[in-house]
Amino acid sequence: MKALKNLFLNELSDMYDSEQRIAKALPKVIKAATCEKLQQALQHHLTETENHAVLCEKIFQAFGEKPRAKTCAAMTGILDECDRIISDNKKSPAINAAIIAACQKVEHYEIASYGTLRTWAECLGNEAAVDTIEEILDQEKEADHVLSEHSSAKNQEALSELETVGA
Repeated sequence: MKALKNLFLNELSDMYDSEQRIAKALPKVIKAATCEKLQQALQHHLTETENHAVLCEKIFQAFGEKPRAKTCAAMTGILDECDRIISDNKKSPAINAAIIAACQKVEHYEIASYGTLRTWAECLGNEAAVDTIEEILDQEKEADHVLSEHSSAKNQEALSELETVGA
């Protein structure tokens, strides 16, 4: 049980760092978006993300541990890629589609990580942690769903503008 708890705390440290990094990165992403509805959705998720860091602290406390962040190499790489995608498409009609794609990579990583953490918290018998992780996981899934809803329209806009330019 001690090995699984250590594994859990290590992964939680990664996610604590990830939430802090995402909260720092999102304002730049919001600014790069040219669609007001997408900006609003991202702003809403920024507020949730800031709270996710607080909820991670609560999960640490549920295990009697002090919160600690450990650099998450995976999230660092995903956010670096996000920066490149935005930079490469800054003046493109596809900027919003690019932003959505980049943000969904972040969301999918978070969904996978929090899903694992929830399962481990269940194995460790910590219902308080399970409930808090479930709250975060639900919000991450909803953010991904909202991005998917925006992607259809933004992909079509990018495609339409490309066809107009190419005609």
